[in-house]
Amino acid sequence: MVDKNHGLPEELLNLPDSDFEMVQAGEIKDEKFKTKPVGFFKDALFRLRKSKISVVSFWIIMAIVILSLLVPSITGYTYTEQSVRQKNLPPKIPFLEDLGIADGTRVLTNRKKSSLEDTNRFPEGCVLEIIREYEANGVPVVDVKIDAYLYAGVPEGEYHWFGTDYLGRDLMTRLFQGARISLLIALLSVVTNVIIGVIYGSVAGYYGGKVDMVMTHLAEVLDGLPYIVVTILFMILFGSGMFSIILALTVTGWIGTARLIRAQFYRFKGREYVLAARTLGTPDIKLIFRHILPNTVGPLITRAMIAIPGAIFSESFLAYIGLGIKPPEPSIGVLLSDGQDVLLQYPYQTLFPAILISVLMIAFNLFANGLRDALDPTRRGEEE
Repeated sequence: MVDKNHGLPEELLNLPDSDFEMVQAGEIKDEKFKTKPVGFFKDALFRLRKSKISVVSFWIIMAIVILSLLVPSITGYTYTEQSVRQKNLPPKIPFLEDLGIADGTRVLTNRKKSSLEDTNRFPEGCVLEIIREYEANGVPVVDVKIDAYLYAGVPEGEYHWFGTDYLGRDLMTRLFQGARISLLIALLSVVTNVIIGVIYGSVAGYYGGKVDMVMTHLAEVLDGLPYIVVTILFMILFGSGMFSIILALTVTGWIGTARLIRAQFYRFKGREYVLAARTLGTPDIKLIFRHILPNTVGPLITRAMIAIPGAIFSESFLAYIGLGIKPPEPSIGVLLSDGQDVLLQYPYQTLFPAILISVLMIAFNLFANGLRDALDPTRRGEEE
């Protein structure tokens, strides 16, 4: 017969609860966190704020975006409005003209001296200064400084801050309208490239083996297509316009993103938490997009930010060689292409678009560098 009490007396097995006392009860307590928990992205934002260059670059980008949205609506001109009489006017800015900068003046050379008396050609007050007098074939001629706005019959109080082009269109309006279009093309093409690259790279990296080999070789074949030839082909099929340019930028633009995602999947798909989720029967699509893909967000955002200035430059290059959007729609590349034809005569028509695209390229690259450092997981928790 089995002894259920294991040889212990009955009174020891039925002790009342009052005979027991909790040792150190109420004395041991977990300390509360004195600060709020810091997540990955909050920590990245903290480090990004420490980079003054990145912060300044971000606000420069935001300023250009805001100006591209507002300026075409507040200048008083439309980007298609023409006035041939006011063609090629120099810049005139209200608060700078008193300093002799951007005052709307121009020097005319080799003009007959007698023509200065013709008020139809030279309205009263138009001639500001005779710079040089000489004779050409016995005829008195002069180089004269004039008020180009009065000379062109521009009403008093009207200004063209960046001047006008060969059709008399306001360059400031066209520049920021062009910046809006260039930024839109870059944004749409980059978003499309990211979506295609994420899906393609995820499938190739997750399944590996023959699937990865076939998909990688297909991407390499596409990457070998001549960029200009593909662009011209789309122009022939769909005509010159925003749609054709976006297609040209996305035919091979997603390949770099796909390679990045593929490499990240090979890095993370063998981790313990992924194997545990697979063991529990988690479907592949959930493993890809919930368990593995979030680890690639940092490098993916950084690559997307770097790709935006590249897309702007590519669009400008296509417009510069005549494969841009249809006139009269402007873009930064279209304005550069038009300005280079009169670079020596009217350099400001090239100067302002060149400054804007340079600032955009530098700001995006500096901001992307700061974002890359901020999203680096190895630097998490660093105090700078």
